[in-house]
Amino acid sequence: MKTVEVQVKFLHDRAVMPAYMTELAAGMDLVACLDEPLSLPPGERCLVPTGIAVAIPAGYEGQVRPRSGLAIHHGVTLLNAPGTIDSDYRGEIKIIMINHGQEVFTFSGGERIAQLLITPVSRAVLTAVTELNETSRNAGGFGHTG
Repeated sequence: MKTVEVQVKFLHDRAVMPAYMTELAAGMDLVACLDEPLSLPPGERCLVPTGIAVAIPAGYEGQVRPRSGLAIHHGVTLLNAPGTIDSDYRGEIKIIMINHGQEVFTFSGGERIAQLLITPVSRAVLTAVTELNETSRNAGGFGHTG
C-alpha cells in the first residue's frame, strides 16, 4: 500500500486527527468540531467544521466522501460527494451536509461525519479537434444499454 505524508494543522483545541478505523480502510474519518450541537432539519443543508486544515502534496487531492452509517440510518450525507480538497488549499476543512431523512438530525462535537481519501491526480492536456474517433457506443448515454 502506497503512503503519502499529509500535514495536519489543528485550528481548535477540540479538533481530532483524521484516522483510519480499520487496517485496510481506504478513507480516514473526519470528525465534527462543534462548540454546541448543530441541528439539521429534513431537506436542509449545513456546513460542519472539522477544526483542521491540511497540506496535501502536489499531485494529490483530498476526496471527501459520505459515511455509509449516517446515510442508511439517518438519511444524512454530503451534498457534493465526493468533495475535492485541492493541494493548494490551506483553509479549514468544512463538510457540506444534507438531510434527506424525515427527522431532524443533530450533529455533536467529536462525531464522525465524513471520510477523507488522499488520491493521485492527473492533469489533462486538452486538444481541440474537428472529429473524434468512433466507438461502438458513440453518443449513446443515459440508459442506452437498457
